[in-house]
Amino acid sequence: MISEQMIKRIPASNSSIFTGPGTNSYLIGKDDLTLVDPGPKIKKHLENLEKLAEGKIKRILVTHTHRDHSPGAKVLGERLGVPLMGRLLKKDDSLQDKTFQPDQVLSHGDLIKTNEYTIEVVHTPGHASNHLCYLVQEEETMLTGDHIMNGSTVVIAPPDGDMQDYLDSLELLREYQFSRIGPGHGDFLNNPMEAVNWIIDHRIGRENKVLEKLSLISPATIEALVKEVYDDVDKNLHPIALWSLEAHLLKLKNDGRALFDSSDNTWVIKP
Repeated sequence: MISEQMIKRIPASNSSIFTGPGTNSYLIGKDDLTLVDPGPKIKKHLENLEKLAEGKIKRILVTHTHRDHSPGAKVLGERLGVPLMGRLLKKDDSLQDKTFQPDQVLSHGDLIKTNEYTIEVVHTPGHASNHLCYLVQEEETMLTGDHIMNGSTVVIAPPDGDMQDYLDSLELLREYQFSRIGPGHGDFLNNPMEAVNWIIDHRIGRENKVLEKLSLISPATIEALVKEVYDDVDKNLHPIALWSLEAHLLKLKNDGRALFDSSDNTWVIKP
């Protein structure tokens, strides 16, 4: 049974082309509170989280260490004297929040139990190798960070982002029972499996389009290819789309379906 009072969504005021309306922070519980993704180090946002929590935050979880999700954790953790929980990357990719240091490293399948609720940890690499989703079991709600967003697909940026991992992690969510998604950006989604299936179909469709366009214009640089593969996207977004396109190409290379020529930085269909 979902209770609107048990999980509160509090967006930060950091709206942008990457973050949509802003990064969502979540407060779980009534008297024994868990804070998920404190967000960026924005003074008013962190003060608002403290005010809403009324001194009841017992632990802070982060979905991943991108700079719009975790920097507030160190600030609030020290101020409130509560443990930080999450994962670090094995190898820094320069996009991470280096201030986050977990007191407890979380692993897939870990359970965080309170008298009010149970949170199950689901490791979902793809957008980031250390990405975690959190299933609030009693509330049938999966908090998905940047694994699933409302209103936009997520960027998969190599080398830490990995398209095959991302697709595998989406498939993994199908094994869980939940009736609502609390995304990292945007409002709750009440049709979770429809959302999961749409993203999988969208990514596979984009991969097929990469192959289609590559067969027409190869050998092609990634800069030339993005204009063809993302011709349905505002060209001002093509510099961002390059990251996900690279992730698609690397997956196709690993699948033995495309080849990269480092001598002139071009891609071709594998014969």
